[in-house]
Amino acid sequence: MKIGVLALQGAVREHIHQIKSLGCEAIEVKSLNDLSGLNGLVLPGGESTAMRKLLTRFQLLNPIRSLAQLGLPMFGTCAGLILLAKEIVGYDEAHLGLMDVVIERNSFGRQVDSFEVEMSVKHVGDNIPGVFIRAPHIVSVGPGVDVLAEYNGRIVLAKEGQYLGCSFHPELTEDTRLMQYFIEMVRDFNKTSLAKSHSI
Repeated sequence: MKIGVLALQGAVREHIHQIKSLGCEAIEVKSLNDLSGLNGLVLPGGESTAMRKLLTRFQLLNPIRSLAQLGLPMFGTCAGLILLAKEIVGYDEAHLGLMDVVIERNSFGRQVDSFEVEMSVKHVGDNIPGVFIRAPHIVSVGPGVDVLAEYNGRIVLAKEGQYLGCSFHPELTEDTRLMQYFIEMVRDFNKTSLAKSHSI
């Protein structure tokens, strides 16, 4: 399977490392051509406003939305979650606007307030490490969204259909269970797509 990592800014190398360690092909997505043939896409952490500007500049915003309409699985971590969200507190406009969640940015303090905790994650396991760096949190979710983890009463991980949104940085730890969970989502998507292609 071929999984892309949006490589305009942020923690790209760490995601690539985790994907490869789990036996999948990983490529950096910097241009329209890089989106061709992907089975899944990771939207990494970084600075969401800057990433939005770069998505527009490199003409990737609408092509990624089009792939979402085709059902491509996407995993947003930290700023990537903000890119996925349909609504951002204090902002009039979403970025990709795909996942039915409301996001508040910088919910856990500044860079110097960064911390790491262990959490139980529904469907995944216990003692999952989460690195929080200027992390957002999910204020509310739509009816089709499955909340997978909370920290201090705040939603920090959720899934809706093909989308997985995470407040923290699982790629900055040696624990690959969340990436494995996303890869299973990608496998399920490809089985479904294969079934559809055979039914035509």
